Amino acid sequence: MREDDQMYLGCHLTIAKGYKKAAELAVSIGANVFQFFTRNPRGSSNRELDMEDIKGMKKILDENNFGPLLGHAPYIINLASYKDNIYGMAKGILKEDYERLNKISIPYFTFHPGNHLGKGSEYGIQRIAEALNEIITGNENTMLLLETMSGQGTELGRNFQEIKAIIDRVKYSELLGVCLDTCHVYSAGYDIVNNLDGVLDEFDRIIGIDKLKAIHLNDSMVEFNSKKDRHARLGEGSLGLEAIKNIISHPDLKDLPFYLETPNELEGYREEIKLLKEML
Repeated sequence: MREDDQMYLGCHLTIAKGYKKAAELAVSIGANVFQFFTRNPRGSSNRELDMEDIKGMKKILDENNFGPLLGHAPYIINLASYKDNIYGMAKGILKEDYERLNKISIPYFTFHPGNHLGKGSEYGIQRIAEALNEIITGNENTMLLLETMSGQGTELGRNFQEIKAIIDRVKYSELLGVCLDTCHVYSAGYDIVNNLDGVLDEFDRIIGIDKLKAIHLNDSMVEFNSKKDRHARLGEGSLGLEAIKNIISHPDLKDLPFYLETPNELEGYREEIKLLKEML
């Protein structure tokens, strides 16, 4: 836990009006971290970076003892695709956004591993690893985080073995980590409600707990092992508040940054952040 015994807790915020504005909004709802899309989630082109805006954001972060910010890649990218135009676009977007985040010293950048689209897990895993080996030079400071997925359709990252297989194929694997999504792993068949210790032990055995860098904290609209991705507000889904409390207070997790992706507007995030602080 922090020296002031406070967790790193925030939510997903837009940077459409600038990074400084996003930081101001985070402070206004009691957050000390936040996540943002690196561009429109459907993949539109980027605006030029405003370094004065970045400077203003960093001043706010420093003054309010913020933890690590998390960039999120747009949903449009698919590093596992067998279609060369889609694969090339995905690599181009991830590379460009990765370079930008490094330039402004954002610690973490998470992305959905991809969909093999019927070509099989082994094909998709190799395709993702080859892309990452093109993108990561070994000179970066930003860490790329593979997000755990629910396993719907042909998406990869549905289990710890697939994530480990990707990491093992990347040359600069020290620049890869994992963002664990609570809704996704529960839907994928990892029972973090009744066996959180067992799930984390399995993660440590297969991937290594040191690779776990961030948590997407969400309840789930669907039941355990449903293989569906449906986020719910905290306490309004199949995980429930007791499981959420166990997650944020677990010795292996409590010092990590937590980012809410619950279906909320700003006021809803404020209420959930307040609730989580009260739990502790």
